[in-house]
Amino acid sequence: MNIDGATALVTGGASGLGAATARALAAAGARVAILDRDQGAGTAVADETGGLFAALDVTDPAAVARALTAVTDALGPPRIAVLCAGIAPGARTLDREGAAHPAPLFQQVIDVNLMGTFHVATQAAALMGGLQPIGRDAQRGVIVATASIAAYEGQIGQIAYAASKGAVAAMVLPMARDLARRGIRVNAIAPGLFATPMVAGLPEETQANLGASVPYPARLGDPAEFAALARHIVENDMVNGSVLRLDGALRMAPK
Repeated sequence: MNIDGATALVTGGASGLGAATARALAAAGARVAILDRDQGAGTAVADETGGLFAALDVTDPAAVARALTAVTDALGPPRIAVLCAGIAPGARTLDREGAAHPAPLFQQVIDVNLMGTFHVATQAAALMGGLQPIGRDAQRGVIVATASIAAYEGQIGQIAYAASKGAVAAMVLPMARDLARRGIRVNAIAPGLFATPMVAGLPEETQANLGASVPYPARLGDPAEFAALARHIVENDMVNGSVLRLDGALRMAPK
């Protein structure tokens, strides 16, 4: 799909992988909407990219509908949706005292990472489905979700996060098959260890050790590298129904 002139929405676009993707899509000529809970940072990215900020809690389907209406009214209906909103709190199945994993925490992670992806993807697809097909392949839109290598090698303390990201990865192929007849592609990126705000808050020694665990290149990933893959997925019409690992050949150890 040609990015130039298309409307793109990016959830979690106020920072990290989402902000880098918003910048990359804007540089390619897209009209970009930043959807995030962080109004200050989100507005700054929108100003930087010449786009629009809309406050959004992805767990609320009614709020998603309002945000997509605001995007459509201001920029036109989206043909590109990149879904980066997510959280990663840690908790073991049993804590040190033997107490069970808090059910509300597990539910919160599922609500944000899985249900949030579902809400935005399905509602964006509904808008895309009403657009005129474009290009050689009569395409209407493309959705790029964010999974994680934790979907395949979840670590100790990641049962909620791994479950949520595993479900996102599992959703990609059936959603792509569902939407094929409407000319909408669906893919996901499964990043490894990246220099996101969550990692940047760790001590420098810890960050260095994390980077050294990656086979090659032995460093943390740059969010711009995630953004570059997201852009390629949008532009390459044969990439469909796939979860692409972006991890420097890393396979996560138990902890």
